[in-house]
Amino acid sequence: MKCVFCGAVKNCAPFLQRVFKNIEQLGSLFDDYAVVLYCDKSNDNSYELVKHYGKINTRVMIHYNTKPVSKYRTQRIANARNECIKIVYTKFANYPYFIMMDFDDVCSKPVNVDVLKKYLQEDTWDALSFNKIHYYDIWALSIHPFVVSYRHLEKNEDRYGYIADILKKSNGCLVPCMSAFNGFGIYRASKFVNCHYDGTLRLDLFPQNYLNYVLRITQNRLRFKGPKHESSEFEDCEHRSFHMMATNKNQARIMISPEILF
Repeated sequence: MKCVFCGAVKNCAPFLQRVFKNIEQLGSLFDDYAVVLYCDKSNDNSYELVKHYGKINTRVMIHYNTKPVSKYRTQRIANARNECIKIVYTKFANYPYFIMMDFDDVCSKPVNVDVLKKYLQEDTWDALSFNKIHYYDIWALSIHPFVVSYRHLEKNEDRYGYIADILKKSNGCLVPCMSAFNGFGIYRASKFVNCHYDGTLRLDLFPQNYLNYVLRITQNRLRFKGPKHESSEFEDCEHRSFHMMATNKNQARIMISPEILF
């Protein structure tokens, strides 16, 4: 088994050493692994730490972005992730897995390697993310009937409680969804061919009848006004489009494990 660890790095300096350590521990599960990092300009010494890591770990490939970046945060992250998977499918085409992970505090906590090891032996998923003591990433989460971003709905619902309750009652079984990330996801590369991250709101990826149905049963309506730091009409979590493209094109199985990896 071979795997590529991927991630976008910006202003992550306090956490990088621990994230690198976790990558090496998880990398021990594979016959071989590579690390692909995409760096936007930081306000701390993230790039210097990444560069140093690249010198002591020959598996690391670093792309330092010198081009102008989008004013939209989700588009900047989508661009970074897309550059990573472009390298995955060109330079590591024979690697059956890739991992996309955050390089901040989320993946800097001690890792339970045995959790991932268990799922590498199962053919029950094509994209797999994991639970946390407090499930935090409802921005990336699409799960029936709450499939549209919570930031694009008129009425808020308790998605934190909803997903926590589902995972608690799962009896250890994987939970299917349309999109989930929670800071770390492992993917079967064959199921994400010709898919890409998109930080814009992609309602066209939803079956229209289904979207109308879930809005009706949740008695909710779409809205296009959100937090001041985002243009909510324009932005959406980049993971949602990536997962839904894989489902639509390649029938990918997007799953959440109730177990905690970090």
